[in-house]
Amino acid sequence: MEKNYFEQVYEVTNRIPVGRVSTYGAIADYLALGSARMVGWALNQSFNSSVEVAAHRVVNRNGDLTGRHHFPTPTLMQELLEQEGVEINNEQVVRFKELFWHPLESEGSLENK
Repeated sequence: MEKNYFEQVYEVTNRIPVGRVSTYGAIADYLALGSARMVGWALNQSFNSSVEVAAHRVVNRNGDLTGRHHFPTPTLMQELLEQEGVEINNEQVVRFKELFWHPLESEGSLENK
């Protein structure tokens, strides 16, 4: 059965390794469907889903925690990243380029991709 767009976004997001971050745009480019904004919308909707999604690991193209306001508390995104060893300063990932993960780095590919 083919996965819908949200399910594909959730699957890619859950492949981001602990202690690493990706971007809305990288996920959108990888899926070759939609835009960074659509990935953000899908992740925002994940809070209403029964599926666990590591949405805290997705930041904007500059490493800013732009999605933080969609979490149950405005500091939860940062807290979750810090628990994984990601340093945050002024709501931005420190060493962003070093911690950036692109979906192409993963060995497996999405079914129906």
